[in-house]
Amino acid sequence: MAEGMRAEMSDNADSWVRRFHPSPGAAARLVCLPHAGGSASYFFPVSRALAPRVEVLAIQYPGRQDRRQEKCLESIEALADALVGIVAPYADKPLTLFGHSLGASLGFELALRLERAGVRLAGLIPSARRAPSAVRDERNHLLPDDGLLREIKQLNGTESQLLDDDEILRMVLPSIRADYKAAETYRPATLEQVSCPVLALTGDADPKATVAEVAQWENHTTGRFEMEVYPGGHFYLNAIVPQVLARITKQIDSTLATAE
Repeated sequence: MAEGMRAEMSDNADSWVRRFHPSPGAAARLVCLPHAGGSASYFFPVSRALAPRVEVLAIQYPGRQDRRQEKCLESIEALADALVGIVAPYADKPLTLFGHSLGASLGFELALRLERAGVRLAGLIPSARRAPSAVRDERNHLLPDDGLLREIKQLNGTESQLLDDDEILRMVLPSIRADYKAAETYRPATLEQVSCPVLALTGDADPKATVAEVAQWENHTTGRFEMEVYPGGHFYLNAIVPQVLARITKQIDSTLATAE
């Protein structure tokens, strides 16, 4: 990793990165990028399950929870630009990026930027997201509040049960709308590919990403590509956390074995 990238790390990292279970002796690190409207706390159970062998770095986007006073970023590219200097210094150990839904697109753009900066990634794991080249014309971010909330609840996101609380609703709606805008307006600027291995995970009944759309992730890497399809919808992983974590761990272990 270039020393210049390390120098870019500042106190700003404390705003973006949550290390729920710091593990200085970890063999590898996993950066977790939340879904639209999601937050770093979604990955607390992942951090607890994988520590201390794998240290989880959960990313907190602006505009939610303890960062709710900050302005939301409304594009995948802006989020990736902001994160590259934050994440790069953690690549002193094998580093894998995991992103769910919006986080998968962000993971791809972040991986491109990190590799351009000379960072060698152990892998990219996009979940519940069609490949960047599989474009849909979606405009949910333009819906009135009731329509957008209906969309969220239909997907059965972890925060959906909280949306009946008016106070919480007022807090989270701006970040949900900003995230949906980022996800729905994302179009990759180039046909550039990452060089790291890609493992795509998806549910077989996800209305936001068909199995065929997810399979197109193979076209976005020059490295090894694998795909796992599980029963379930957009948040398929909530019902089968142990299986998904076992598959992620297997992927990380395979990169560690290659590096030895």
